[in-house]
Amino acid sequence: MKEGWARQQSARFLRAATITPRLRLIERFGEFTGQYPWQWTPAEGEAFIAHLRGGAKPIQMSTARTYEVTIGLFIEYLMDSRYGWTEVCSERFGEGPQAVFHEGNSVLHTIEYEGDPRRRPLDYDEVQALFDAADARPAKIRGQGRKGVLAALRDAAVLKTIYAYGTRRTESSRVDLVDFRRNRKAPRFDYGSLMVRFGKASKGAPAKRRTVLTVPEMDWVVGVLQEWLSEIRPHFAPGRHPALWVTERVGRLSPRSINEAFVNARQAAGLDEDLDLHCLRHSYITHLTEFGYPARFVQEQVGHSHASTTAIYMGVSNEYRNKLLEASMKARLGEDWE
Repeated sequence: MKEGWARQQSARFLRAATITPRLRLIERFGEFTGQYPWQWTPAEGEAFIAHLRGGAKPIQMSTARTYEVTIGLFIEYLMDSRYGWTEVCSERFGEGPQAVFHEGNSVLHTIEYEGDPRRRPLDYDEVQALFDAADARPAKIRGQGRKGVLAALRDAAVLKTIYAYGTRRTESSRVDLVDFRRNRKAPRFDYGSLMVRFGKASKGAPAKRRTVLTVPEMDWVVGVLQEWLSEIRPHFAPGRHPALWVTERVGRLSPRSINEAFVNARQAAGLDEDLDLHCLRHSYITHLTEFGYPARFVQEQVGHSHASTTAIYMGVSNEYRNKLLEASMKARLGEDWE
């Protein structure tokens, strides 16, 4: 059954990164129930979710929905008459698969965003504190006589570049040297645009591509990239390796290592532990909006298919909103609005 379901998903061109966790969840659910799939009932599904909601680390609502949907997809496959599993189970065991989750016992999607509310954009002072902490790490490591100075210099450049272009960690890991290009509309920038070739893909679709333009407010990143490419990266002896960010063993810097770089800088800066690397992307979207860029421009910069998704990431400051209010009041009432 699992092999057949895996083949079905593979035929839809879903990636192994999607299929494997789904199969693992089905195995996990089977181990929890101690039953075969044709014996599963709504009661088992409800008990499974109730179990996961308890304990020291209860699952989030969005995670519960993902689990319910995944189990539901597996059951739909088993109940599809084109595959014949219902007939086989009925003949051999006298019972067949049935729906485990339904409208009465599954999580309803009532709001657009159910992420952790503690995840938020960094304000300008927090961004600066993060970068200051990252810049201070090489000297600290050198003073302690430890290895890792070059890696710390690289990590500081990575975090600044992620913020300056609003990229995800996997996208950042997959950036190659050839992906930075000049922008004829902004010739003063040596790195006027970044081609993201491995953007987050929709299910069953190839990676999305987009071009992120270097904006004037982030032009300081040009100096960061120049220093990395001319003074720091050569010390890694990368040879002909195409990756922008390389390791001491001349490999491509992994998303996990990029995440660790953020955690190290966040801890050194004394920032909120609930902040994660993705918050830099939230910050990029928020700050572009506060700089006055149109919503459509911001949406295309970050590669969102829908404006509503971009809006979820936004957390503009009260100061920015008050400026909008002031401009609106002046437009309506003139100088007498005060």
